[in-house]
Amino acid sequence: MTGSNQQGNLQDHSDLSHGVSLGFDTRAIHHAFDPAAFSRAVQPPVFLTSTYGFESVAANDAAASHGGRLYAREYNPTTEILEQRLANLEGAEAGLVVTTGMAAFGTLILSLLSQGDELVVHNTLYSNTVAMVEQGLPRFGIKVVPVDLSEPSNLDAAITDKTKLVYFETPVNPLSTILDIAAIAERAHGLNVKVAVDSTFASPALQRPIEHGADIVLHSLTKYINGHGDTLGGALLGDAETLHMLRETGLRYITGATLSPHSAFLILRGLKTLSLRMERHSASALAIARMLEAHPAVAWVSYPFLESRSIARKQMTQGSGMLAFGLHSGFEGARTMLDRLQLVTRAVSLGDTDSLIYHPASILRARQSIRKDAHLIEGVGEDLVRLSVGLEDVSDLIADLRQALQVL
Repeated sequence: MTGSNQQGNLQDHSDLSHGVSLGFDTRAIHHAFDPAAFSRAVQPPVFLTSTYGFESVAANDAAASHGGRLYAREYNPTTEILEQRLANLEGAEAGLVVTTGMAAFGTLILSLLSQGDELVVHNTLYSNTVAMVEQGLPRFGIKVVPVDLSEPSNLDAAITDKTKLVYFETPVNPLSTILDIAAIAERAHGLNVKVAVDSTFASPALQRPIEHGADIVLHSLTKYINGHGDTLGGALLGDAETLHMLRETGLRYITGATLSPHSAFLILRGLKTLSLRMERHSASALAIARMLEAHPAVAWVSYPFLESRSIARKQMTQGSGMLAFGLHSGFEGARTMLDRLQLVTRAVSLGDTDSLIYHPASILRARQSIRKDAHLIEGVGEDLVRLSVGLEDVSDLIADLRQALQVL
C-alpha cells in the first residue's frame, strides 16, 4: 500500500462516531486509525521505512502534490496517526510531531519569525527554552521581550509592530503557577498577534488552550502524553495553514527534527491511558500538596488546585501532577531532604509513572563549573524543589516525604 493510499484510508476511517460526538477517552484510543486499513491490526503498525515506492510516475507525482509524501522526514503513516489524534484531542485543525519538545519550540520560532522580528515571552520559562531565547534567538536577529504575563495588560507596552508571537507556559515550569490563557489571548489578538501556549504540564486531558483563545499549542510528548519515561517527542497543534508552514519549512529544511515511527508508536500507546493517568496524578498531587502545606518544615507550596477559586479551575479540569515547594532551611535543607528520600527518584523530567524530584539550584551550581553564564530562571529561588507526582500509592509517597522532612 503506498503512502498516498494510506493517507486516504486514514481520512476515510478517522470518523468512527457515525455522526455521534465521541468522548475524549474513546478518541484517544481510536481516532484516525481503522484496523481494516492495516491488515486488521488492532494496534497501529510501526512503519520503519525511509522512503516510499510508487506504481507509476503519475502516482509519484500525486504523492508529491499532497505535501511531499515521498520521504520519511516529512511523512510516515505511524506519525500521521499520532498527529491527527493529538490535533483531534486538542481541538486543533492539524498537528506536527517532532523529536523533542525543544525541537517543537525551535521549529515553531525559526519557521514563524525572521531577522528583525520580535517574540514576547513570559519571564519564567523552562530552563532550556530560556537558553534558546537568551542565547540562540539573538544570534539570528530575533529580539525577545520578557514580560510578566500574570498581568495580561503588560502586553500593551510590550507588543510592537514587529511582534510576531506571544509565547508562554501554563502551568509554568517549574513554579506550577498559572497564567490566564483567555485574557492573554484577548490582549494579543486585539493587537493582531498570535499566541502559542506550552501546555505540557497539563496535557489535553486537563487543559485545551485553543478552547480559551490560543492559536498554537506546544507539548513535550516525552512527559504526560507518553507518560512512561521511555521515549522523547514534541508536538505543535493549531490551524491547518500554520501547521502546513511549520512542516514545509521547519521540519522539511530548517530543523529536520523528524520523530521516529517507533517513538510515535510508544506515544500512541501512552496516549490511550492519558485521562486515567492524569486523574491519578492529580488526585495524588493535591493530597501531597495539602500535606506539605501543613508541614512545619515547609515554607511554601505551589499547586494549581490548592486554591478553591483560581484561574486554574477556570481553564483546567484538574491540577495535574506537578508541584513546587520550598523549605525554611533553604538550599541545604532541600539537598538534605532529597538525599533522605527512599522511594521518590532524584531525576529531572516529569510526567512519568515514577515520582521524580529535583532541586534546580543544585543542578545550576554543578553546571556553573562548565558554564559560567548559567543562572536560575526568573522567579526560581535556591530553595525551590520540583516534584512530579507519579502513580505509586499516595500513602507511600506521603510517608517517604514525611520521613525525609523529619530532620529539617
